[in-house]
Amino acid sequence: MGFSSILSIALVLAPGSEAFLSARGAMPLASSRAVASPAAFRSTSMAPRQQCNTKSLKMSTAAAPVVAGGSTTAPVSAVASAPSVKPPPQMYQNAVDIGQKKASGSVAKLFLMGIISGCHIGFGALLAVSIGGNCPGLLATNPGLQKIIFGAFGLPFGLFMTVVGGGELFTGNTAVVTAAVIEGKASIGGLLKNWVFSYLGNFVGSLLLVFLAVQGGVVVNPGSAMGIATAKTSLTFVQAFARGILCNWLVCMAVWMSVSASDAAGKFFAIFLPISAFVALGLDHSVANMFLIPLGMALGAGVTWSQFLLANLLPVTLGNIVGGAVAVCGLYSGAFGSLFGKKK
Repeated sequence: MGFSSILSIALVLAPGSEAFLSARGAMPLASSRAVASPAAFRSTSMAPRQQCNTKSLKMSTAAAPVVAGGSTTAPVSAVASAPSVKPPPQMYQNAVDIGQKKASGSVAKLFLMGIISGCHIGFGALLAVSIGGNCPGLLATNPGLQKIIFGAFGLPFGLFMTVVGGGELFTGNTAVVTAAVIEGKASIGGLLKNWVFSYLGNFVGSLLLVFLAVQGGVVVNPGSAMGIATAKTSLTFVQAFARGILCNWLVCMAVWMSVSASDAAGKFFAIFLPISAFVALGLDHSVANMFLIPLGMALGAGVTWSQFLLANLLPVTLGNIVGGAVAVCGLYSGAFGSLFGKKK
């Protein structure tokens, strides 16, 4: 008996082989335990296999797209993953949509959400003063490192809470609501309503945090807070105005990028880099100053309310408006919007 005969008998006698072979068309169940000839076995077992291989070949050929030169490539999933951050044109359109919603909010909602954002920024500024402002030795020996610490711990945390948790931050609104107005999605009246009541809400929230911080005795280095208040109110009008422009340029870019990120990690990094940069550079943010300067005043800094409002808050606020509405929104609208005519 040849090797092929032995092999065919072993396959037929193997447990479950009858059902397998009958299902494949190689052997009827009626011929239970019958021994097929090697030639018959080979002829019956090869045909279904060839049919199966032919079908598989057709299916794989149909599934693989043909590229230039007649070659095929692996099939690509029809559903592509969304980018973690929108590209600049979509980023601008996203800002327009957000600005449209903000401009249509009620006065009560704008004011309340403004208070929330003022508290968020106040928390961040308090953290910065408590950590970065409590390094007097480092400030004397390595002022650059102290500025990095002051910028990294605090205000990025405050803006992150506003972006993720919700709020109405005046400085960020100078860019997104302006974009909605330029694209015809909001009115000048809606813009002014948003700016005025978010600004007032931010001021109330900041002063609330000042009161709680002082009453709670949580300021570990009052001298640092007083020094910040004195330094900020000692700037000239032009200096404060220019620092306000530069500051809100970075702040609005942080807002611009963070609201276009699809996950919390992307939002955090989009916020962290620009915000820590503006703090380390010593730039001026109107809402942060609504907390920092009154805090120093409450702790004993020789600064009057008129100095705070006229020498710092007014020029910084005007600079913030230019930084957000012109430097960020204006340039992006010129590139991707309809500021200079037909939308790109």
